[in-house]
Amino acid sequence: MQDSHWALLFDGSKVIRTVTHETVKRFYQKWYHLSNMAVFAVGDFPDTQAVVELINEHFGHKAPAPHPPPVIPEFSVPSHEEPRFSCFVESEAAGSAVVISCKMPAGGIKTVKDYKDSLAESMFHCALNQRLFKISRRKDPPYFSCSSAADALVCPVKAYIMTSSCRERGTVEALESMLLEVARVRLHGFSDREISIVRALMMSEMESAYLERDQMQSTSLRDEFLQHFLREEPVVGIEYEAQLQKTLLPHISSAEVAKFAENFSTASSCVIKIVEPRAHASLEDLKAVVLKVNSMEEDKSIFPWDEEQIPEEIVAQAPEPGTIIAKVEHPGIGATEMILSNGMRICYKYTDFLDDQVVFTGFAYGGLSELSEAEYTSCSMGSTIAGEIGTFGYRPSVLMDMLAGKRAEVGTKVGAYMRTFSGDCSPSDLETALQLVYQLFTTNVEPREEEVKIVMQMAEEAIYAQERDPYTAFANRVREINYGNSYFFKPIRISDLKKVDPIRACEYFNNCFKDPSAFTVVIVGKIDPAISLPLVLQYLGGIPRVQDATQPLSRDDLRGLPFKFPATIIREVVRSPMVEAQCFVQLAFPVVLKNTMMTEDIHYVGFLSKLLETKIMQVLRFKYGQIYSVNVAVFLGGNKPSRTGDVRGDISVNFSCDPDISSKLVDFVLEEISCLQTEGPSEEDVLSILEIEQRAHENGLQENYFWLDRILRSYQSRLFSGDIGSTFAFQEEGRIKVRDALTPQSMQSALQRVIPFPCRKQYTVVILMPKSSCWASVKSMLSWSSNGVSRDAKILAGMAGALVLAVSLWRYSRSSLKS
Repeated sequence: MQDSHWALLFDGSKVIRTVTHETVKRFYQKWYHLSNMAVFAVGDFPDTQAVVELINEHFGHKAPAPHPPPVIPEFSVPSHEEPRFSCFVESEAAGSAVVISCKMPAGGIKTVKDYKDSLAESMFHCALNQRLFKISRRKDPPYFSCSSAADALVCPVKAYIMTSSCRERGTVEALESMLLEVARVRLHGFSDREISIVRALMMSEMESAYLERDQMQSTSLRDEFLQHFLREEPVVGIEYEAQLQKTLLPHISSAEVAKFAENFSTASSCVIKIVEPRAHASLEDLKAVVLKVNSMEEDKSIFPWDEEQIPEEIVAQAPEPGTIIAKVEHPGIGATEMILSNGMRICYKYTDFLDDQVVFTGFAYGGLSELSEAEYTSCSMGSTIAGEIGTFGYRPSVLMDMLAGKRAEVGTKVGAYMRTFSGDCSPSDLETALQLVYQLFTTNVEPREEEVKIVMQMAEEAIYAQERDPYTAFANRVREINYGNSYFFKPIRISDLKKVDPIRACEYFNNCFKDPSAFTVVIVGKIDPAISLPLVLQYLGGIPRVQDATQPLSRDDLRGLPFKFPATIIREVVRSPMVEAQCFVQLAFPVVLKNTMMTEDIHYVGFLSKLLETKIMQVLRFKYGQIYSVNVAVFLGGNKPSRTGDVRGDISVNFSCDPDISSKLVDFVLEEISCLQTEGPSEEDVLSILEIEQRAHENGLQENYFWLDRILRSYQSRLFSGDIGSTFAFQEEGRIKVRDALTPQSMQSALQRVIPFPCRKQYTVVILMPKSSCWASVKSMLSWSSNGVSRDAKILAGMAGALVLAVSLWRYSRSSLKS
């Protein structure tokens, strides 16, 4: 798909079509000269002069080339007035899409005027994207999603690119809507209100960067110097840039922003491409749309943008604040715990890692596992339908404008065993974030026909996309083998969608976020208790307590999901039609962590997964040279989160390879794991893994999300009995105990204990292969049979397919189980 697009974009320019190894060598000799290079070192150096001396020591003695390198040439990309068109049919495409690209010269930023123009250009794309999003949420929208951006192609050319995803047979309608909107901007511009919203959004982002200027990642600073060296972009520092933006933004007019719509003209080196899984639109259809919109623009028959009315306040009437009925300090983790008058538990921790970040998560036990098969499909769609209608009491397109200029995001999730809401905000916008949570609990989401219709259209397209995806049959078979043929793990079909009851779906979602006494909320970040606690009491403590809570509040009362890993070896090849032959392999072993060894083995699993990933990579890539990467994934959500049962799940090895050697590589992996179980890893392996874990732990201690996750896991630990401080300390003691005891022998013992020993006695393998002829399939079956191999299976960690994969039940159920 990309090749066809590049051919249209760069027609008439120099193109590298093939390269020999001799050419690569000559290229290296010609261009890799010291005078073409720079060295940047950015970090927490105690002595910068010592770093300079290190650079001199390692680079200063290098001899320059006898002849200076030639001047770097510039190759032009020819412009064209007439638009170019492409109708690309791709049977494996995740959905139908439209791409409009317009080429133009790429200018640099060397003066304040250049910077002002770049701000206006950013404002244009931001304002246009706001409109495109609102169109996607209208009744019978022309597309499901659409966005615009500028992209550097090749020096010295950039492009404006607008991309949309739409329903099948909808590419012509989507193209017309996209062209119509930029024509509308050319004719009528943006309103002052639209520009003020965009201005607020951009100022909010810059203010956040300014506040955290002393906590900037070293990589960000490095990249700034890198662009200065490669593209001569100025390095001015965040203080100056923030002041410059604050000075310039108020003086950028709507007319200055709207003028950038001229770059999206179909007469400006425009390339229009559509992608469809089956051919529906023709080149003549696309050309006709361009002529139609151009004619409407010439006749000025395109109406101005119709703006929505936006409420001023998120919470119309402030609630009565709650009170604190119990409060405990936990000095070991620097946190404070409170029980509010409505029963909600709050735990907050002050940090100074980032000056503009507060993160929080609230959770309650009880989720999708409580549902019967008859209502499961409807209720599992509750979050998706409610999200389109307005989880927080306002339609998404309206809420977007209400939150302009504020850095406050809140999302929800309903998993197998828990319901959660999570937020990320600026300390100055904590009130807004807490207002959204208050709205979540007090809003009664009611399905409206037009929003439900949009959701179902998107869900249908996602299901059709999955059916075209080569991985679908593969993933479906894996679920059936590894997780049982239960309704919870079955993929949603079109026939299932037709049975969805939107009223029941929204009713279920409303009940999930209704009773505050079921929730524990952890808040971490730059919190000033004098300012933050009154807001917590008003908006979280002000959530009314309810008496008719339907969800169980005890983890021990939850219903478990059917989950039974096969007791024998299963090996299977799944064949799927593919445009280009690919092969993916996943090898899985059941994991059982016994209750008696839980506190140690939960830490061992992390070390073991890193050990397996490292050793298998050494074998398959560096010894045999057959793969590029390997991933080892751990899933421990097979049981309900009770306090007494074992923890079950699986550990899987994933890689892609040449189809002809896939079975052989599986045997190499089994051989390596078997060797680790019988002989153990080396001392060097253990030291390497300890160092990786320690570095990750040290970095995590400086991150808000790390502490949020650690405190949440302490509350959700089976050891938790009311004292979060002691649970946290016990978990940390377990980690240190395992680290101190980590030796080749202890890892060998854990590997025998955690997964089946020997590993060859119980596992599943799935190999996804391109579909071949009937005779080749028969020969393949005979070959498998003659080698005494039965069949195999297991899930690839990230199912492809993109449209609205929130409705992809496999991904949803698997992530739900993890919660």
